[in-house]
Amino acid sequence: MAITAAFFAAGYVSPEIDRWLFTTFAQANFLVAAGDWYRVFTGALLHGGLMHIGFNMYALYLFGPRLEQQVGGPAFLGLYVATAGAGGLAAYAFGPIEQIAIGASGAIFGLFGAWMFVAWKMRKTPGGRSMFNQLGVLLLINMALPFFVPNIAWTAHVGGFAAGAGIAWLWSVLAVGKPNARTIRTVITAAITLLIIIATITI
Repeated sequence: MAITAAFFAAGYVSPEIDRWLFTTFAQANFLVAAGDWYRVFTGALLHGGLMHIGFNMYALYLFGPRLEQQVGGPAFLGLYVATAGAGGLAAYAFGPIEQIAIGASGAIFGLFGAWMFVAWKMRKTPGGRSMFNQLGVLLLINMALPFFVPNIAWTAHVGGFAAGAGIAWLWSVLAVGKPNARTIRTVITAAITLLIIIATITI
């Protein structure tokens, strides 16, 4: 949150810095195709206005801390980076070549995906069922936004969500109950991130 807010504040106070940040880090699909693969990740650091960053950072504040406490800081950071990249990759693979995308929505939907998997695993308990229903409503509302609000890269939302749910599933299969579970979770997110980089380069 602090890094994203710092990027936004720097661009907010200086139009020159704002232009430099945008040209350097925004996910322009035609520049990704030209070799700037890192942009599928760095676009998550930029936002188009106070409402844009406010919504995403509020969602991160709501869903991030508890998950970070459960899986550990490095694994949570890995999840955030990997799902941001997965969202960027989906926007690149399925979006028009001229598309320019910014925002942390892919990573935020990655957190949605991870929590939805947790809630699904707990669906037979009252608390898990309630959480699953609440997250489901939030997810449907956010998935519906692109139909009413223009210029939303919905493919990034889908890509981030799928990656978040997939990583949570891998964590449940490979890390739960292991003495080095936090390390395993971090390695899994690092491996997924590497796969995203390779996929971006080779598409």
